[in-house]
Amino acid sequence: MLWKGAPRTVRLFAICILAWTVVGLIYFGQDVTRRIYRDDPMPWREAPYCAVRAYICAVLTPLVLWLGRKWPINRQLRLSGVGLHLLFSGSFVLMESVLSTAVLSSTGLLSTIPLRNDFVSSFPILTIWNIPSNFMAYWVMLGIQAGVRYYHKFQEREQDALRLEQNALRLELHASELKGQLAHAQLSALKMQLQPHFLFNTLNAITVLVRRQKPVEAERTIAGFSDLLRAVLSDMDAQEVSLSRELAHLQLYLSIEQLRFSDRLRVVIDIDPAVLDAAVPHMSLQPIVENAVRHGIGSSMAAGSIEIRAKLADDELLITVKNDGPGFANGHAKDGTGIGLANTRARLRQLYGDAAELRITPAQGSGTLVTMRLPYRVDSTLRG
Repeated sequence: MLWKGAPRTVRLFAICILAWTVVGLIYFGQDVTRRIYRDDPMPWREAPYCAVRAYICAVLTPLVLWLGRKWPINRQLRLSGVGLHLLFSGSFVLMESVLSTAVLSSTGLLSTIPLRNDFVSSFPILTIWNIPSNFMAYWVMLGIQAGVRYYHKFQEREQDALRLEQNALRLELHASELKGQLAHAQLSALKMQLQPHFLFNTLNAITVLVRRQKPVEAERTIAGFSDLLRAVLSDMDAQEVSLSRELAHLQLYLSIEQLRFSDRLRVVIDIDPAVLDAAVPHMSLQPIVENAVRHGIGSSMAAGSIEIRAKLADDELLITVKNDGPGFANGHAKDGTGIGLANTRARLRQLYGDAAELRITPAQGSGTLVTMRLPYRVDSTLRG
């Protein structure tokens, strides 16, 4: 904690002292080993000389590093920069020799080398001795500085790449959320189109009863319509409900239609109990059945039937709605481009993609068959 809180200059100087202490010990160890091999009675006598040289180099290191920052060693370094560093390295050799000779002569330690304790006579000798090591020390310091610089740049590039990746992930997540919100908005818009269409058709049915002067039937239809409206509004925000709940809404709607057509309309509902918890789009069966009533029973004066069936087939929920009206034979069947069926088909595409299908075909014998194929899925969060 104390080290991190220290000024950068103090930390740099401490690192220089420590590094050059290690270098000085290495040189001293080599010299001692050589002298022991030669049976020198005082193998450690050059210890002061090694220490002075090491710490003078430590003092000069910040200057070398400043030169390295001013004219960095990199790919852009031109010939003029190399020439400058050659000049600086020669200056470093001279400065180190001057300072070392001055310190050693003033302290009387030149005799340990051994040399005469005289600056003028010892300086040229020490300079010649130290040219290789000092020249190498200068370029090694520049090389280490360049390596550290490249390491930091590599770290920065990695951090930048990580930040870019994180930003890309955030953007992708945001785009995914926006896409989900857009899909939900589109589904809601389709559903909002469907609900007024269904309400207006039901009100028209009530109007027909009033015009035919059937007040009892009209009153019962209004009561049924009220129940149906409450049921539909309670699930207004839901895109999917369980099949059992969808059938409950459908039966309220059929009770209104049966009042309207009296004994002309017969409804058969055959549902496999195993699929009652299956997820289906809310308000998906009503427009299909409404289409069957209008273009089946409503287009003929004769009585007719609507058959609604649901079962599990190859891990898919298969729902069929069949009417025995005029159908394709007399050109009465619709291709599903009206608001109700078109919106239902669009909602299936938004919710399930290619995994769902709404198909209209001629029924066997007479009438029209509407088949809705959905991926079978049970969701415990759906309202049952």
